[in-house]
Amino acid sequence: MNSACQVDAPPAAGGSCSQPLETVRAADLPYRRFLDDYVRLNRPVVVAGAITDWPALRKWTPAFFKERFGSKPVAVSYQETMPFDQFIDGVMASDDTHPGPYMFRLFLHENLPEALPDVIPQNIYAFPRRYASPLMRAQWRRPDGYLKLLIGGVGSKFPVLHFDGDNAHAAITEVHGDKEFVMFPPEDSPLLYANPNQPNRSLIDNLNEPDLQRFPLIAKATRYRAVLRPGDMVFVPSRWWHTARPLTPSVSVCMNILDGSNWAGFVNETCADALKQSALKAHVYRVYLTSLGGVLTAVEWLQEHLPRVARTLVVPVWIGPASAEFAHEPSARQLKITVPTA
Repeated sequence: MNSACQVDAPPAAGGSCSQPLETVRAADLPYRRFLDDYVRLNRPVVVAGAITDWPALRKWTPAFFKERFGSKPVAVSYQETMPFDQFIDGVMASDDTHPGPYMFRLFLHENLPEALPDVIPQNIYAFPRRYASPLMRAQWRRPDGYLKLLIGGVGSKFPVLHFDGDNAHAAITEVHGDKEFVMFPPEDSPLLYANPNQPNRSLIDNLNEPDLQRFPLIAKATRYRAVLRPGDMVFVPSRWWHTARPLTPSVSVCMNILDGSNWAGFVNETCADALKQSALKAHVYRVYLTSLGGVLTAVEWLQEHLPRVARTLVVPVWIGPASAEFAHEPSARQLKITVPTA
C-alpha cells in the first residue's frame, strides 16, 4: 500500500499525516476476493457488517459481563488478574483524565468457554486457516485463531503500538460500542522506534501526543485510521503496526490468521526462537514447516478451485481446511488447548 500522504489528508497528532483505512461492505466482498485483494497482498481493510447474526451483538455489554460472571477472576493483562465485576466497574468509570483498565489477555476457549455460543457462526473473514490444520504441532495449532476478548472504556487503550507475533495477520471484530484503530505500514518501521528487547513493540507510549524530542521520526510516518462500529471487522496484515482506543465502552474479539501469504515469516520467526535452544531443533523445525507449507498450499488450492473434488477426497479438507465453509465450527465446544497461551 502506498503510504505517501495525499495533499488533502488531515494531519495527525505528532505531525504525521493520516489517511482513512479502506472500507468494503461484507455484502460486496466474497471470501475469495478478500483473500486475493487483501490477505495475499498484505493490505488492510475494514469489512463493514462482517457479522450480523452473533448473539453477542445483542447480549455483550459491560453490564452483561458484570452480571453474568460476577467476581470470576479474569486475566486483564500480562501482569493483572482481577474480579470481572471490579474490572467492569473500572471500565465504566474510565475517562480521559482517569483511564481505566483495558482487557487484552483473555482467551475464550481457555478462560471463558461459557461465552463461546455467543460467537457462532464463525466470522468467515477471520477464519484462522493454517492454525486449524491437525498437522500443526500442538504449540502452533489453534483452530480458534487464539480467539480473545477485548474490553475497555473511554480513555483506555491497548497498551502498546505493536505488530502480532508469529508473523500472523489479525482480525478484530467490534461487538459493542465504537473503537478507533490506528495502523502504520511495515515500511514505516524505521520511524516507529521498535523496542530493542521486543522488536514487535514500539517505545512510543502516546500516539496522540508523542514526545517529538525522543521520537522525532514519528512525524514522518503515515498513520491509517478507522472507527469500528458493532459488526465491523478490521483486517490487520502481518507486520502492520497497530493499536486501538475505545471511543465509548467497547467490547470486541480478536483472532489470528496464518496461511501461505505469511507462512515464510512464520517459519523464520519460529526457527529463530528454536535456534535459541538448539541448532538441530531449529533445523528440524525448518524442514518440517517448509514441507508442511507445500502440502497445505496444495490442499488449499484444491479446495479453492475444485471444491467438490476436495470434499469427495476428504483428506485435503482434513489436512488443511481452507475456509469456514470446510471447517468445523470452532466455538461449538471448548477446545482442549494442550499448550496454554503464554
